[in-house]
Amino acid sequence: MKSFLKLVNFELNRFFKLYFILMGLTIVSQIVGAFIVAIVYMNDAERIIYERQISSSQYIEEYGVFSFFNYFNSGWFLMPIIFCIALLILYVFFIWYRDWLGKNTFIYRLLMLPANRVNIYFAKLTTIMMLVFGLVGLQLLMLPVEVKIIKSLVSEDFQTSFSFNEIHHLPILSWLYPVRFTEFVMMYGIGLILVAVIFTAILFERSYRLKGIFFAIVYGILSFCVFMVPLLLNSFYTNYFYPNELLVLQLVATIIVLGSAIWIANHLLKHKIRV
Repeated sequence: MKSFLKLVNFELNRFFKLYFILMGLTIVSQIVGAFIVAIVYMNDAERIIYERQISSSQYIEEYGVFSFFNYFNSGWFLMPIIFCIALLILYVFFIWYRDWLGKNTFIYRLLMLPANRVNIYFAKLTTIMMLVFGLVGLQLLMLPVEVKIIKSLVSEDFQTSFSFNEIHHLPILSWLYPVRFTEFVMMYGIGLILVAVIFTAILFERSYRLKGIFFAIVYGILSFCVFMVPLLLNSFYTNYFYPNELLVLQLVATIIVLGSAIWIANHLLKHKIRV
């Protein structure tokens, strides 16, 4: 356990500077965006009211009140999230290949540590999930700040009531923050399995090189098929399975995929990757 925690701390420290920059860019972009979207809306509203010589109530009747979804659908809000997701996806691969492709093949030093080699796998997997939850938590903290900024800049007459429950009407936020606990576990559980499968596929490639690419593709396809079996059965036999039965089948498929990913990774690290 001690060696595992050291490896996790080591992996986090390696990405800390870039991660800090990523969080800073997200904060700056979304706060600046909140100011800009609110100010532009009020400027446009005041200009139209002045040019057409109409009252605020007439403007609202014709153009409607400010919607917070104007901001949540803007590039200021969405682009940092998309950029963070894209960068973390790239890092899923980089977290392994950096150890092999750097000036010094650091992976050999990791493999020669006096500890179970599978700890390297678990440490990298834990690091990815911690990075994901860190950015998700940051975004959750940012939402009330952004809403408060917009409410302070947009006149009350032009505002509409906004509840944080409404953020689930946005596809990207409903994906990041599932309403039900089971949905949350399922969403991030699928993410965990996907990362684990990719990690094992990378180890296939590192173990067998050119042949490993073929093995990795076949392994990825098989893992996907196993995971999709309950859904395929439900589509072929409509209304045959009870929801609880389908949930159990999906849980079994998940355990098989995740368990096989860990077992294969452990085997490759112990017996196929040489130092």
